Amino acid sequence: MEFQLCLSLFTITLATILFVRTLLRRNRRVYNLPPGPKPWPIIGNLNLIGSLPHRSIQKFSKQYGPLMHLRFGSFSVVVGSSVEMAKFSLKTHDVLFIDRPKAAAGKYTTYNYSNIAWSPYGAYWLQALKMCLTELFSAKRLKSYEFIRDEEMRSLLRDLHAAATSMAGRAVTLKEHLTTLSLNVISRMREVVDKVGGSVITTPEQFRWMLDELFILNGVITIGDSIPWLGWLDLEGYIRRMKKLSNMFDRFLEFVVDEHENRRRQEDMVDVLLNVANDPSLEVKFNRDSVKAFTQGFHRKVPDLFAGGTESSAVIVEWAISELLRKPEVIAKATEELDRVIGRNRWATEKDIPSLPYIDAIVKETMRMHPVVPLLAPRLCREDASVDGYDIPAGTRVLVSVWSIGRDPKLWENPEEFMPERFMGSKIDVKGQDFELLPFGSGRRMCPGYNLGLKVIYVSLANLLHGFAWRLPDGMTKEQLSMEEVFGLSTPRKIPLEAVGEPKLSTHLYVAV
Repeated sequence: MEFQLCLSLFTITLATILFVRTLLRRNRRVYNLPPGPKPWPIIGNLNLIGSLPHRSIQKFSKQYGPLMHLRFGSFSVVVGSSVEMAKFSLKTHDVLFIDRPKAAAGKYTTYNYSNIAWSPYGAYWLQALKMCLTELFSAKRLKSYEFIRDEEMRSLLRDLHAAATSMAGRAVTLKEHLTTLSLNVISRMREVVDKVGGSVITTPEQFRWMLDELFILNGVITIGDSIPWLGWLDLEGYIRRMKKLSNMFDRFLEFVVDEHENRRRQEDMVDVLLNVANDPSLEVKFNRDSVKAFTQGFHRKVPDLFAGGTESSAVIVEWAISELLRKPEVIAKATEELDRVIGRNRWATEKDIPSLPYIDAIVKETMRMHPVVPLLAPRLCREDASVDGYDIPAGTRVLVSVWSIGRDPKLWENPEEFMPERFMGSKIDVKGQDFELLPFGSGRRMCPGYNLGLKVIYVSLANLLHGFAWRLPDGMTKEQLSMEEVFGLSTPRKIPLEAVGEPKLSTHLYVAV
């Protein structure tokens, strides 16, 4: 009797739920969504996204077109894979797509969405953007730190020369040196890392691991990000990793902030950040977590300090050298330009960059083929919108695939071929106005620190090519050089590049201060 009563109650409850859902569906607006693969119940199209999401999305965009609708668990996702779609969401209707969706990475690794990358659109984000544009990355501020970039570049070249001399023709892992350069350019952190010592970081290699882990975890799609009611399970273990990494960084950043507060000599960007944060005239106050969030950083392109600037610059230069090792004729052309413009008696400086169009072309071609951020950081549609006769409902997550745009045969001849010559004489730039090439994004969510990143990238690449003759390790052919990548917040090489660099300038240039 009791069993029959429970069964009847369960049946009535289930019928009521189904009836209410049917009514809600009838009253819900019917949207004309862009084409896309049919989603599965619960998971949507997540089963179609492989370990390299940008490649999976490129594959399906060829089938469904430059505007495609996907379902990631409980959420609608629209992907733009053309110049027109990028311009629509990043420029024409930038205000509609300026917000960010909530994600576990933003919550656990950036002090609850406290940095410029993950913070939602509003007064806090606008204040942060203003701070970046007028204080941290203003032309005057970047100029004042030129001597730091110059000193750290010379330090990199001395270290590479010492390694080449001591290792007698053996390969070096290039990214280790590039990461150290970028980190020290962003902030004079060597002394801080050394002082923290075993209390948080045991070796510089562990600190690099922390940065790599940060970028990986900020690029993953967790179950909770797509299916919130399953988030508590943490089936992939990502949340546990985020919490562990967050604790490690917090201990480190507490030391960094204390160190800078105690000396306050206005030497680097952390000092500037603390000074701005203590400004009583700020409309929106920044607390201590805000300072740590901006200091740690992680943006895909460069605006936040340690991680963003370190990873992006190093990844681009490493990909550039990788491509050049497969194209000796390109290295020869670059070397000819460097010798002609600079000569053999000095290093390249930032002032030389406008006179090095072929180096500029190599950087642009690298960014086209290997964008650090193949899928620009997700945006959130704030209101219902329409494009090309299709609807984009409010709350839809919007992705722009710069990877697909960079490999569009309608835009680029032989898009899979590394050809810097395509940019010689071209007016296409990387500053967010030419939608064929958007390594730093565009619109108000564009990376505010791209100028700093470009300075480090250009001078690093120019001097690596000017000062060293690079070749693959003995016994390796260019066909054997792996070009596999790994997806995260950035998209670095899966296997770090190892190459042999033989010094080719006068010895005194490597040791001169």
